[in-house]
Amino acid sequence: MDVTREASSRPDSWPAAPPGPPQRGGATQLSRAVADAVAKPLIKARPVPVHDELDADGGPATEPPGGASSSQSRASRRPPRIDPTLREHQARSLPGWLALLVLLTALAGVALPLVRTGVIPQLDALPDLRSSGTEITAPSVAAASAAGLVFLATLAGLLVNAGGETRVLTRWGRYRGTVRRTGLLWVNPLLRRRRVDIRLRHWRSEPVQVADRTGTPIVVRLLIVWRVKDTARATLAIAGHEDYLREQVHAVLTRTASALPCDSNSAPGPALRDGQWFADELTRALAAEAAPAGIEVYSVQPLALDYAPEVAESMRRRRVAELDASLRTVLVDDAVEAAALAVRRLERATTHELDEAARSALMEQLLVAFVAPAGVAASVPPPAVRAGRKEGRPA
Repeated sequence: MDVTREASSRPDSWPAAPPGPPQRGGATQLSRAVADAVAKPLIKARPVPVHDELDADGGPATEPPGGASSSQSRASRRPPRIDPTLREHQARSLPGWLALLVLLTALAGVALPLVRTGVIPQLDALPDLRSSGTEITAPSVAAASAAGLVFLATLAGLLVNAGGETRVLTRWGRYRGTVRRTGLLWVNPLLRRRRVDIRLRHWRSEPVQVADRTGTPIVVRLLIVWRVKDTARATLAIAGHEDYLREQVHAVLTRTASALPCDSNSAPGPALRDGQWFADELTRALAAEAAPAGIEVYSVQPLALDYAPEVAESMRRRRVAELDASLRTVLVDDAVEAAALAVRRLERATTHELDEAARSALMEQLLVAFVAPAGVAASVPPPAVRAGRKEGRPA
């Protein structure tokens, strides 16, 4: 039975075949259309903006320059962010002499009604201030009560601020300002006061064990010079600024020490024992980590840099072996140069140029004389024997 099959018509949306010479035994129109569709898709994927929860404005994060992906930018470590509105500002305070004047006035306002009503006995040295009646009236009670409240409020607001210290004022957990003025002051008695030391301080760390670039454990001891710069952040942004600084020192030291080896004996190059680079890098990294917490780091200096006790002996032996090998290399190079100079001077003095064999034999004898230990006689084979050994003939 003859079965015929009609060719289906090509749809209008089917991409037209590009002009060109016909291909023999090659791809059909279908394969070319599929290849073009893969190369130039009809639907292009649009990148989805990534929202960064750490951005202050909450908007979409911009794509980093250089075509880097947003996932890589989010994966990079960044110092913590603090509330930008939490910054130190000057708190309202009054001079102490004015508060003392108010105290004396309030004390007089309390004592005068009591003296006039006879509650406080009259002193003979003072003028008689008692009134004709001894009854306690409502106006006198109100005046004495008001003066007493003023006295208590003034006394509760007195503040003695020593040099190098500040008072951080808060009310119901909200920051209200910082008092940096020294001496006797008066502040709002309803505010809570926290003392913060802003003097320049230094901290000698305990021995911290970390690993260098080669994985060798080392022990480092640091001296950190720092002070509190922003009292608001140091008090309210973190639980304890001293504990925060201590933990950041350990983290920064671990990250910086892993960048270079402790010593560069066998491979010339920078090492952790280059104290200037190590101190500068530690200072820069620790200052960046401590700045969001209101701490200013001036310098970080390594006081001691040693290997851990479990590897100290083996590293000492390795160091001695490397020094011995380098010293031997220097001695051999110096001996070769001295022997070559002696041969040239001998040829110049005798005005006779030695042949290659004689020059080599003389060089070897001089090298043996220079390098051999004292009291050890080393024999050098003649040139003919050495030539026979090189050619493989028995000596």
